[in-house]
Amino acid sequence: MTQRTFRYRILVVDDEEALRNIGQLLLEAQGYEVVCAEDGFEGLAALKQSLPDIIISDLRMPNMNGFEFLSVVRRRFPIIPVIVISGEFLGVSVPETVLADAFFSKGAYTIPELFERIVDLLHELPTRPRVGKSDKAAVWVMNNKGTVAVTCSECLRTFPVTGVSEGANEADCDFCSCRVHFEIIEKAPNRDAIPSNVPLAD
Repeated sequence: MTQRTFRYRILVVDDEEALRNIGQLLLEAQGYEVVCAEDGFEGLAALKQSLPDIIISDLRMPNMNGFEFLSVVRRRFPIIPVIVISGEFLGVSVPETVLADAFFSKGAYTIPELFERIVDLLHELPTRPRVGKSDKAAVWVMNNKGTVAVTCSECLRTFPVTGVSEGANEADCDFCSCRVHFEIIEKAPNRDAIPSNVPLAD
């Protein structure tokens, strides 16, 4: 049997050092080459050095969060599959506002399940469609005063919005002044995250 002359490369983006280290050890034990980054900015820097075959990313991170990071990835590198592992949302399906191919809720999955999904995505690489920018952006509650952070899908920056309510909302991006329309659809119980559908800014 002919041996592969390369190892698949996985980029792990997470601000928790312990999780990065554990993830790196587990993935390297499976034969993958692993590159780690602690936030979206470091993730983009890693992409400039060498493109991975798969990205595994958290969502809530300082400096550049996962929503912003994945917006850039999906626009510039749509061929790269993305797995999100985060406590921001509940369930096993990919939330509509998350630009990913697979989603795992932190603490609610097994390592074999993750490995199986990685293998599935690697097998799909040769036939993966080159999808472009998504028409979804992200919104989530930042504090108990009702302030939410909106990631503009045009300039990919995040800005705070106050005075929102369930249903349709709109706000001007603080950075590019683009009008962003978004809808708060539900609030997860006992959490500070609000999954929501956000159409692309007009």
